[in-house]
Amino acid sequence: MKPVLALVGRPNVGKSTLFNRLTKSRDAIVADFAGLTRDRHYGNGKQGRQEFIVIDTGGFEPDASTGIYKEMAKQTQQAVAEADMVVFVVDARGGLSAQDHDIAKYLRKIGKPTLLVANKAEGMLEGIQLTEFYELGLGEVIAISAAHGQGTRGLVELAFESLNLPDEPEETEVDPSVIKLAVAGRPNVGKSTLINTWLGEERLVAFDMPGTTRDAISVPFEKQGQKFELIDTAGLRRKGKVFEAIEKFSVVKTLQAIESANVVLLLLDAEQGVTDQDAHIAGYALESGRAMVLAVNKWDAVDEYQRQLVQRSIETRLPFLSFANMHFISAKKRQGLGPVWASIVQAHKAAMCKMSTPILTRLLLEAVQFQSPQRGGMFRPKLRYAHQGGMNPPVIVVHGNSLEHVTDTYKRFLEGRFRKAFNLSGTPLRIEMKTSTNPFADKDAS
Repeated sequence: MKPVLALVGRPNVGKSTLFNRLTKSRDAIVADFAGLTRDRHYGNGKQGRQEFIVIDTGGFEPDASTGIYKEMAKQTQQAVAEADMVVFVVDARGGLSAQDHDIAKYLRKIGKPTLLVANKAEGMLEGIQLTEFYELGLGEVIAISAAHGQGTRGLVELAFESLNLPDEPEETEVDPSVIKLAVAGRPNVGKSTLINTWLGEERLVAFDMPGTTRDAISVPFEKQGQKFELIDTAGLRRKGKVFEAIEKFSVVKTLQAIESANVVLLLLDAEQGVTDQDAHIAGYALESGRAMVLAVNKWDAVDEYQRQLVQRSIETRLPFLSFANMHFISAKKRQGLGPVWASIVQAHKAAMCKMSTPILTRLLLEAVQFQSPQRGGMFRPKLRYAHQGGMNPPVIVVHGNSLEHVTDTYKRFLEGRFRKAFNLSGTPLRIEMKTSTNPFADKDAS
């Protein structure tokens, strides 16, 4: 699991600038999840071989009791709860404030591992101006300049050292016959009801397997001879011999579950249609290359007019998931669940599909014969042969000349041909173009 760093502090201390620096992005709004206000944002960072998640928060007032500041405080408290390490950012030039003391008091109370970072410290890294921040009682003060990139690398390294992360990622034996399934969706969409239905009423073989320190829990179970591993995003817990699914939405848990899964079941709400949050979760799953199945829950609770609106909203808001099979279900009444399992198995099969080079090359040449790519400048792209470059998701590498001129439209045309030939429903398919270089180009130039 990726470690999670939460950036916390009062307004205008440079949290968003530090977020952009750590995620190597230009806009702090990397993933804006509707319903969580616009004050908590998530991004991916990487230093060396270690990847991590960064959470950017709004100005924090722990004691706020009314209005927008109360809501912003809730968002920050949620981010702190999700994090492995809190990065408390203060303003080295603005000095210590009463609000800094309030935040420090809150962080000391909850006992979460915390690094105290004095931002905007360019030109004063070895000065005595930072000594006042030791009053906060949070240990060593780390001087950085997020705007100039000074000290940010050391900050991340110190965070990793404090978390005692292994130098090398742990390699665990993976059973290829087990399908890792993540049920993702926003709060109150019915994930808990669906999970309880699977684990209880359908008498699935299940047992509890504790996960990481962040209480991520996986539940192995079996259906019709196929082994699955349910990666929890709904706050699954066990109480005695009864499984309880508690609707506890955590963006971090959802992102980590998606990355750990082979197949993602995205659950939508028929009563509310497709929201921004649904689209963001779907987009993240697609970027992660995960096979996907769509299920529209509470289908029994809406009339024909609402059903048409929902289908239209899926077509307009989630057109990039046209490869995924879609089902209309009622988890509460156990309606339509059988075909969902068939689609999950099919999506996994497609994601792990092996494609031989001769067949791929033949399909490629047949496609070119049927429709040639458009000419780009003086040259027409020449597609010569193709081979498989990876699985989960499947990657097809096409070799030839002048392939930089191949249009996205033509790539989609090729994708359609490959999908139909190998029955790749339920999984994204990536096509990479590799142009051959002229080995005599340098000699001619000389």
